[in-house]
Amino acid sequence: MPNLRRWGMVLTFSVLSGIVGGLGAVFFRVLIRWTHTFFFGFILPNLTIHYHGYNLGYILLPALGSILIAPIIKFCPSLKGNGIPEVIEAVVFRRGHIEGRFSILKIVATAVTIGSGGSVGREGPIGFIGAALSSLMGHYFKLKPEMRKLITTCGLAAGIAGTFNTPLAGAMFALEVVYMGAFSLNLVPIFLAAVTGNAITLAFLGQAFEVSIPSALGHTLPELLFFSLMGFVLGLLAAAYVKALYALMEKFESLNAPTPLKLVFGGLSVGLIGMFFPSYGIFGIGYGGMEMAMAGKIGVALLLTLALAKMTATLLTISSGHSGGIFAPSLYIGAMLGAAFGESVFILFPGLGVNPSSYALAGMAAFFSGMTQAPLTQILMVTELTRSYSLLPAVMTSATLGFLTARFLLGGDSVYTLKLKRKGLHVKTGRPLVLEMISVGEIMTTEPVFVHEWDTLFDVEHLVAETGHDCFPVLNENGEVVGIVGVKDFLRKPPTIKKLPVRRFLRKEYAVTYPSETAEDAFEKLMAHDQNLLPVVDEEGKLLGVITKRDIYKAYYRGLEGMYIE
Repeated sequence: MPNLRRWGMVLTFSVLSGIVGGLGAVFFRVLIRWTHTFFFGFILPNLTIHYHGYNLGYILLPALGSILIAPIIKFCPSLKGNGIPEVIEAVVFRRGHIEGRFSILKIVATAVTIGSGGSVGREGPIGFIGAALSSLMGHYFKLKPEMRKLITTCGLAAGIAGTFNTPLAGAMFALEVVYMGAFSLNLVPIFLAAVTGNAITLAFLGQAFEVSIPSALGHTLPELLFFSLMGFVLGLLAAAYVKALYALMEKFESLNAPTPLKLVFGGLSVGLIGMFFPSYGIFGIGYGGMEMAMAGKIGVALLLTLALAKMTATLLTISSGHSGGIFAPSLYIGAMLGAAFGESVFILFPGLGVNPSSYALAGMAAFFSGMTQAPLTQILMVTELTRSYSLLPAVMTSATLGFLTARFLLGGDSVYTLKLKRKGLHVKTGRPLVLEMISVGEIMTTEPVFVHEWDTLFDVEHLVAETGHDCFPVLNENGEVVGIVGVKDFLRKPPTIKKLPVRRFLRKEYAVTYPSETAEDAFEKLMAHDQNLLPVVDEEGKLLGVITKRDIYKAYYRGLEGMYIE
């Protein structure tokens, strides 16, 4: 009966997460549509200035949007970017908690950015909105932390699934990006939320993904070599693009200029680029350009030019501080590069019967997999979008090569985890998160046994006999940690040596940890410095507690239990 009641609650809240995630996605997409109509349907005609065949009014649209969102970004700088890293942070480090105010401001800032022509996507923010609303629901019903984490992830899955009409890929994205792995029992509520969110979107909007996928896609066996090569090349480019994104972010942040000025500069730059390609998807999400590339309506030179233009426009939009996702731009860039690669293979090897549209979809998967380190998501997404398994071997080949190549170059990071890394939060992709989801402050001993630096080794020996502990932090007269001492330091030493103060035997190199660090951070420090104990200190180096390997082992098994429903 207890398990039955628990499952009933889990499935109920999974459906509710799917509903709120789907409704959030619908509202957000409608808001984007309204803002796009306002800027491009109302403002642009009044700004139209034709010069040598170009409409100079396009330059001003993203800048006007930047001016509107500048007060919001200045008030809440954490709104910058796509929102997925914030979901990871909430689930891994904040027990599934996302501030409700944050989600409302995110909706407004991103809708204005996209509607005015900023080169960002809506998918990451939609996933964030679903996660934030689900988190708010968990807080309202006072759910346990493990349950809040799960339904926050369900909200993310619902948003992504509803965006593309791909419930399986939406669920897998949540599992790959947030949980860094699939746990069989957790699949049930996350799949249920994804299906619900997708159904809500279709019920209100009639369609999810606005790109028509060509039919009769396929490939020949010899082409797998070309798909492998393309995956490798796009993996290289994906890693370089991620590094360029954060390098440019740091450059903008280091500029001694007010936030509104940075935003307007980014907006003007994107407007200038988009002015030359107003019909090819440089502005906004870019699905129109992707559809043209998949339909084979764009030549190789223009495909490469558009890929470079979208790269630059997205870099400038996000780096200058706008709010928006990287999901759709990465699909656009991958599709353009893949289509260009396919067209080139078709020209060089006309007898192979190459279909460049197949390369566009596989390129999309390869580039996205490299950036996000989520290859399964793209493999499933392409399969669901095409409603066919005919491209599966090609997409698997390209996505896997793109993923592995970028993983090597990024050192296990992704476009999402690198943002967390800049905040001092270390999460590696591709492995289930257990110790990373537990803070040192949660599991440390808050009343530790310690010695002073003037105590003798005899005192330490007696303390070992009294407490059964084999290691202790050493403090100075101000309560600051100056080292550690243990059994190894007095074992087999003569009595004359044991009369000497502890300070004479302290290691020159030792590690400490902080309450805000994760159990994974603490474990790595223990192993690197061959310590059985880590002093937990505050910013001034004063002792707050201790954490041992035993504490971490116990936390690991408790963490595993918390990640499963049963």
